[in-house]
Amino acid sequence: MNTLFSDLQWLPRPPQDFAERVRALQQSGGQIGSEVQALAGHALDQNQLARLAKTIQAAKAQGKSLLPLEPFKLALLSNATTDFLIPALMASVARHGLDLEVVRGNYDQVAQEALAPDSSVNRAQPDAVLFAIDYRAVPWQFAPGDPEGSAESVQRVMGYLESLRKGIKSNSNATCIFQTFAPPVETLFGNLERALPGTRWQVIEEVNRRLCALAHDGHDLLFDVAGLAGTVGLAEWQCPVQWNVAKLPFADKYLPLYADHVARLLAALRGKSRRVLILDLDNTIWGGVIGDDGLEGINISRSDALGEAYLSVQQLALDLRARGIVLAVSSKNNDETARSPFLHHPEMLLKLDHFAAFRANWSDKATNIRAIAKDLALGLDAMVFMDDSPAERGLVRKLLPQVAVPELPEDPAFYARTLAAAGYFESVTFSREDLNRATYYQENAKRSSLLERTDGVDAYLASLKMIITFQPFDSIGRGRIAQLINKSNQFNLTTRRYREDEVAAFEADPSVFAMQVRLADIFGDNGMISVIICKPGVPEVWEIDTWLMSCRVLGRGVETMVLRQILLHARKTGIKRLKGIYYPTDRNKLVANHYAALGFALISQDASGATQWEIDVNEADPELAPMEVRSLGFEPDREPLNA
Repeated sequence: MNTLFSDLQWLPRPPQDFAERVRALQQSGGQIGSEVQALAGHALDQNQLARLAKTIQAAKAQGKSLLPLEPFKLALLSNATTDFLIPALMASVARHGLDLEVVRGNYDQVAQEALAPDSSVNRAQPDAVLFAIDYRAVPWQFAPGDPEGSAESVQRVMGYLESLRKGIKSNSNATCIFQTFAPPVETLFGNLERALPGTRWQVIEEVNRRLCALAHDGHDLLFDVAGLAGTVGLAEWQCPVQWNVAKLPFADKYLPLYADHVARLLAALRGKSRRVLILDLDNTIWGGVIGDDGLEGINISRSDALGEAYLSVQQLALDLRARGIVLAVSSKNNDETARSPFLHHPEMLLKLDHFAAFRANWSDKATNIRAIAKDLALGLDAMVFMDDSPAERGLVRKLLPQVAVPELPEDPAFYARTLAAAGYFESVTFSREDLNRATYYQENAKRSSLLERTDGVDAYLASLKMIITFQPFDSIGRGRIAQLINKSNQFNLTTRRYREDEVAAFEADPSVFAMQVRLADIFGDNGMISVIICKPGVPEVWEIDTWLMSCRVLGRGVETMVLRQILLHARKTGIKRLKGIYYPTDRNKLVANHYAALGFALISQDASGATQWEIDVNEADPELAPMEVRSLGFEPDREPLNA
């Protein structure tokens, strides 16, 4: 089943007219980003990736727009040949919604490029630097049977890697992406290799363990190449012939897989990971058709191989929910019939209360997915839809191209593995709010139900008994703040992205007003729902650099209460005017009129649609919303007023 990974079998096969469609892009005018992304969304081989990348490069040279793809500049430092890798990266990253520019360092000049301030990499000021180096690039010294020598070797390697990191941070301040090291296949001690101090495997494993800590300290990223090689098979991953002939660090058949994993990381860094798994029911999470076979006829038996296959899908869904992925159902069924296994079948792992949205009716799947996205106040690009039917998968891909739809094999035993291999839920950070995200959205569904039963919006809002809490940035919330900044796209006025170390710098800068906002109500804690960063501009002016908010709290008056607190702090600081900026993207049209609705005056608009707004701090009086206001951590003379 290794072809699952080498052939990217979770992606649909390329269309028969792939080459013709690529040629048509070369002749097309205007924006071609959406078509590039659509073509990249297939399981392309090395040649097809190269062909698409060549078209992307030509389009850029001709000044064609790749919108709505988001620009990303990646520097590549390697001890290996990267000629084949760069085109694969460019095309694969387009699959994930990014327009990639690659800055290539000189061959096998990793340290020189990282440490020299005037190197091509540091001069380019990339968004991230990928250290695409394998074990051959590192100054190992192995001492079998010598624990002290082993520790010295590990320390020496870590010192080398840390120096590379410091060089990039000092000279370009880019995010560093470090790879773990896949060990060589050949061992000297057989089964003792992993246990004996100082062997190649033992030293490399210890370096990988420490590398995880180095990369995941809130500043940089980890690409677990050792784990990827182990998944497909180390002897399959490493090809001595291709290294000797062309200095390829892994077998070229895995080039599309490697490139896709890099693309996932970059997309996750830009907040493009998926958040919702929508499940079909019949022959997807159980065997059989509940409407025809009845409760006794569906197969989820632990004593049956086919039943075990469907239970593995349910278990994976539960595991994903436990790490914060929201679950939903879209099924062509009578609602009561569809719910019956969750209520009455003793071997079901999934229960109704695991789902934030449940749509079982006779509407088409695309219509139901749109409704689920609306219920959850999330974009379609947050959705993954899993269905055993090729026809249903094809329909959703055609009508809702923003939704990720994995191809599934004929054998249900591989459904769970295929979904996991697709990497839709790639994560670069993890916080307490992630653990609670599924609960947040289920509580939101209860709020929607209450709204339907309440007489009017004002009465509904009052009945929620909301508590809004304002805090300055702090070390506890720092990881979640950075995560929101990089993930929020819809309610985000400027979509500026900041790393965790940059968030810490705002926290420590007395000239910057930085605030995190939380909201709770009778149904539970929504967690952190808004982030504000105001920077000093001209004297007595704050520029709202960042204003983002979770869409699940829209319509509750949070925006006006946040503005009241900004104004309060501005007055205490002697600020006379607030300046707001809106930079339009294909995903934040929701907030195009945000400042106008809050009473700001339009002062300029450019050809791109970007607008600048201004409001007098002392004259502004935003409307109160029915919620209790709490303040934590602000100076006493800046305590927000209770509403």
